[in-house]
Amino acid sequence: MVIFQLERTAPLSPDEAWRRLTEWRRHGDVVPLTRVIVVTPPPYGAGAVVVARTGLGPFAFEDRMEVTVWQPPAEDEPGLCRLEKLGRAVRGWAEIEVRHGPGGRARVVWREELRFRFVPSFLDPLVGSTARRVFGRAVNRLLRRA
Repeated sequence: MVIFQLERTAPLSPDEAWRRLTEWRRHGDVVPLTRVIVVTPPPYGAGAVVVARTGLGPFAFEDRMEVTVWQPPAEDEPGLCRLEKLGRAVRGWAEIEVRHGPGGRARVVWREELRFRFVPSFLDPLVGSTARRVFGRAVNRLLRRA
């Protein structure tokens, strides 16, 4: 099991940062070799099911997730989205928190727990460093792109 956290401050309003981070299909544009499908119809709040398929051909895995918490940012309240990972190969959860930061900017905290069913635990340090790098770049790109 790997648990990691990323923190970013973006020159965006919390509402705009939330919108960019929770447009699930856009994640496929910024995560290498990944395609994202939203299984449930809009709106995409609590109960939405998202599937990220990563890899090439038979060397791919699916990360099936359900949104269990959906609280967009409000004037004085941070936004929080929690996804439970329900796939056969990938388990765990992810949380996206968006709050007001310094100077009217958005403060983003991304927390994630990853458990890969077929990966032995002695590889957790490698999985953790790779996940931090991949998701860190993805968050940066999502926050930069309109």
